[in-house]
Amino acid sequence: NVSTLHIDKVKKKRIRKKLYTELLEVSEDTASERRTKVKKINATNLSRLQGDNFIASVSNVHLQEDFPSSTDLEEPEVKQIEALTNGKVNIAFDIEEVEEIEEIGNETNELTEEIKLDRNDTIRNSLSTPADHKKTKKLTLNPKMREALSKVKYSELDTAGKERSLATLLTAYIDVCVNCGFLNRAWATLNHYLNNGDIKVNDGKVFDALFSGYAKAGKIEKLLELWKIMHTAKIKPSILSFIYRLESIARSSKHDKDVLLNTTLRNMFDEGISINKLFTDTKWKGDTREVVLEAIRAVRPNFNPSMSKPNINYSNPLVNHLNKTQNTNLISPADRLLCIDELRLLFHEQLKREKELYVQVRSVERSQATELVTSYRNKLAALQSNWEKIIVDAFQRDLAGLNSFHHNVRRCCYQLNIYPYLTVLDKHEYKDIIMNEIRKLAEGSDAYCPNVSILYKELGNQVKIRYENKLKSDEGLLNKLKGVYFEYSRWYIGPRTDNCINGRQKWKTISHKYQKGPTLEFETAPWPSNVLIGVGKFLYNIIMRDIKIDVNILRKNVNNERLLPAFYTVYKYSNHVVKEEVKAHPLLARLFRGACLPFLTFNVAEVPMVVPPVPWTSLYNGGYIIAKTNFIRLPHQAVLQWERLNNLPNSQLYPCFDSLNQLGSIPWKINVPVLDLVIQIFNDGGNSKLAIPEPPSACPFQESEIHPATTKEEKYQAYKKRMLIRRKKAEMYSLWCDALYKLSLANHFRDKIFWLPHNMDFRGRVYPCPPHLNHLSSDMSRSLLCFAKGEPLGKKGLDWLKIHVVNLTGLKKRDSIAERLAYGNSIISLIIDSAENPLNGKKWWMESEEPWQTLAGCMEIRNALQCPEGSENYISHFPIHQDGSCNGLQHYAALGRDTAGAYSVNLSPCEKPQDVYSCVAALVERERNNDATAGIKIAQVLEGFVKRKVIKQTVMTTVYGVTRFGARLQIAKQLKDIDDFPKEYVWQASTYLVAKTFASLREMFSSTREIQDWLTESARLISQICGQNVEYITPLGLPVVQPYSRFSKVSGNNKASTTSNINCHYGMDMFERPNVMKQRNAFPPNYIHSLDSTHMMLTSLHCEQAGITFVSVHDCFWTHPNTVHIMNKICRQQFVSLHSQPILSNLSKFLVEKYSYSESDDDLYEPINITTAKHNLNIFLKQIPNLGDFNLSDVLKSVYFFS
Repeated sequence: NVSTLHIDKVKKKRIRKKLYTELLEVSEDTASERRTKVKKINATNLSRLQGDNFIASVSNVHLQEDFPSSTDLEEPEVKQIEALTNGKVNIAFDIEEVEEIEEIGNETNELTEEIKLDRNDTIRNSLSTPADHKKTKKLTLNPKMREALSKVKYSELDTAGKERSLATLLTAYIDVCVNCGFLNRAWATLNHYLNNGDIKVNDGKVFDALFSGYAKAGKIEKLLELWKIMHTAKIKPSILSFIYRLESIARSSKHDKDVLLNTTLRNMFDEGISINKLFTDTKWKGDTREVVLEAIRAVRPNFNPSMSKPNINYSNPLVNHLNKTQNTNLISPADRLLCIDELRLLFHEQLKREKELYVQVRSVERSQATELVTSYRNKLAALQSNWEKIIVDAFQRDLAGLNSFHHNVRRCCYQLNIYPYLTVLDKHEYKDIIMNEIRKLAEGSDAYCPNVSILYKELGNQVKIRYENKLKSDEGLLNKLKGVYFEYSRWYIGPRTDNCINGRQKWKTISHKYQKGPTLEFETAPWPSNVLIGVGKFLYNIIMRDIKIDVNILRKNVNNERLLPAFYTVYKYSNHVVKEEVKAHPLLARLFRGACLPFLTFNVAEVPMVVPPVPWTSLYNGGYIIAKTNFIRLPHQAVLQWERLNNLPNSQLYPCFDSLNQLGSIPWKINVPVLDLVIQIFNDGGNSKLAIPEPPSACPFQESEIHPATTKEEKYQAYKKRMLIRRKKAEMYSLWCDALYKLSLANHFRDKIFWLPHNMDFRGRVYPCPPHLNHLSSDMSRSLLCFAKGEPLGKKGLDWLKIHVVNLTGLKKRDSIAERLAYGNSIISLIIDSAENPLNGKKWWMESEEPWQTLAGCMEIRNALQCPEGSENYISHFPIHQDGSCNGLQHYAALGRDTAGAYSVNLSPCEKPQDVYSCVAALVERERNNDATAGIKIAQVLEGFVKRKVIKQTVMTTVYGVTRFGARLQIAKQLKDIDDFPKEYVWQASTYLVAKTFASLREMFSSTREIQDWLTESARLISQICGQNVEYITPLGLPVVQPYSRFSKVSGNNKASTTSNINCHYGMDMFERPNVMKQRNAFPPNYIHSLDSTHMMLTSLHCEQAGITFVSVHDCFWTHPNTVHIMNKICRQQFVSLHSQPILSNLSKFLVEKYSYSESDDDLYEPINITTAKHNLNIFLKQIPNLGDFNLSDVLKSVYFFS
């Protein structure tokens, strides 16, 4: 029965949007930021917020009250900035979101604002704690005022973003059409958007893309017709435009070429472009250079290009002295390892791999080819063979349907669509791409699967990579690259004392001699993310619709076939968002696992190289030979930093290029004895204590019995237990696969020398490109790697090996170097026993903090002691590590010249190493003891539990921006791991310890807190008032842009279109407003990361010039045992050199120049709030914290600075 419901008419109301408020209050002595809850403020009361006489006061908060009770947690957060002193700022300003919310039919306006208690947003990642506040004047900015303050108005950003999106999409589309021979399609599409779109086409690169097609075809009439259109649109022709015009004349069948050539040259001169400039500022493709030169000589017979030598020197005060170096210490990192003929053979092997895009590696998994396994393999092979045929047919069918649709639907073919992108390769190459994706999905983990948009994008990118490789081959780039590389490799094997002091200089010098043919710095038009997603979705549709599996395939004596999709879509609710994922049919996953395939397949860019990497000489040239290597790791929508990089003179990035080249030039080899032992344990079922993952089958599970008497709650608990076990097994499988990949790759390279090309993230932090086998990984992974080049231990080498092993155990962190060495000598029998009988002896190495590296060190010491020529002559390949002492705090202490802080992080010389974690723990224990004496319950409960380990992670990550909420989780985890600690007090105790830890850090690092607060507040004001992302330049010249923006639903929507057409607008950070919270919280840690990377790069460059081996794991530096003393000296010298620069002053000048408002920006009629906000921003950016009196030169004498 359906009953009728009576519904009363109600007055329609607009949904009231909840807004979050941040208040900044500035007095004569301090500035404070707080959050507060504001409800139902009507228009009458709004004037109080905007008036100058509005006074706010905050109660005093003392250190003893810093740990909140249940009610304290709900109080507004208060943030103190003590950098504003001496009355420099007298008027406060408060940035507040104000939005009018009307009730329909009601004239009364209300402001409804509420604060959301967010784990990341509410808790400040500063060392500061609440302090006293004085009364302040308050200033309110509504959204209109904030828009008026913004450097670039949102309407301008929106228009510029749409124009940039369309231009990028058109350039990529036309470039693909030209290379596929679709010139008419490219012309029709460009003409469509020129005449029928609301968005202007005003980028000359779009026209240049089509000019290149007409130039290759010799269609001068079409080119000149397009030239007129470009002229009408008032777009200035580029150097490339004139090059293509000259090329098209030369390739045309016209008889009056001389007239056309002279006219073109006159037009070129009118634009201020000389003939010689065509040859000095152009990146050539194919034989275009020779064709253009011949055309010019037809009317200028005596012309010869004048090519000046490339500028290969530095232009940075930190490294300029290296320009004068006549280096006699330059030694090949592969000295005596390979001859030139071997290197050439290896080059061809590497090139073959990169052309094939994938590398097959034999798995180390111990699996017997049983009858069942053989059956699984045969069935899987038959399935894959059938799928290959199905994929080719399905691809041709869908492509033909797409083409037919475009021809039958009016105007559809004129719009941007994915059809040309699906014709750039042979159909069998698309088949190979899809088959590799099927394998990856079927072998993947059940616990994690990326969102479908990520899958689409990655699959589309595989098409793009193959397309770029095809172009490089078609343009004749590979032949030229081979000649340059062979000459470079001869220098790499035996560098001579010429004017080149590193690989970049030599590569550029050699390239300069090879002027004919294409330029090695190959660039193609980038494919925007929505193109990649569109192409990927087209290919994924084949996987989802056409790839079937017989569900009876594993059943015996069942002949009837029942086909079901091999892959299906699932929807998951995660973080308030529904995500679409692709899963393999359980039967297919079972078939892949049961087949125990003997080979693993890796993308070539995930595997180390067998030859030295190509040196980085530009943003687009370096790393792998032809495989795409990005200089900087950035998401697709982060284009602003690429914009800054492209606008720089190339020489500004030379120090960064050279550091990446030095790190990538170091050859590696596998520590075979350790590898064999790890593989043995791995195949014997793993060992959780030694961090060797166990297979999922080791997870114990006893199925709960369900019977009629089972209650609903018992069924729920059984289901919950089953889900937890399933998740645990999925996690174990992921870890097991990760170890399998690492060990299989290590086994593949067991008798080979290999190299690790490097690139960096947006802050300048450096990483190896291969993700599985590298030295930035776990303890086990690091133990597998050794330097390929060996060095004799010398007099002190054996001592450094012993000290290194003791360091790895973590037992003597507070002891001096001499005491560590003495301890190493005292346990030499345990070290030898560990090396001789790792699994059956006393197993001392297993108790170490880093057991596998400790075992590797024990074996090296044993080998050195057994050397017949004596330990001094033993050739060691073993890397010795020197770690920074809480490196982030070291940089803060040096920036602020903080004497007390410098001493606690070993910038000052001392007899024994200072352990900042123990120092903080001691201060926390002191406060806890005082509170316990005062009768505070939680302080009494914590007696005996305030240990170094409990607060170490929080101290370590505080400098890198950990929030109080995150710190609370860290400490809670440590407390839970203590068996004797009462579990009911974990959360209360962690809250207490977070407050005490932060307060102790304030006490120890006063300058650090002030600098961190200044960075944080600067970022907040820049992003909130100026409406721009925070940018800075590192001391080595790398421009950094924080890529945190708030993308609108339209611009940020990079999902695949429901049709084959491409959305003309996609998100780019340079055309969006910044995410203020992320910009603010990320600036201090990002800036410190940039400084520690700068220090590493300086050490890298100077170690190369000293002729010693150097690699790094961020703030952990590696070298041979006999060169530790040289590296240590360079490391300290470069730290002092870096911090002798006026780093904060330079940063302040840059921020002021970029973000401050000039007097001409002031409007006589603008609200006083806006004028005040501009004025105070200008002042704040100039107010860098005062420096202490620490003497930087003390670092040169500090033994434990890096140790």
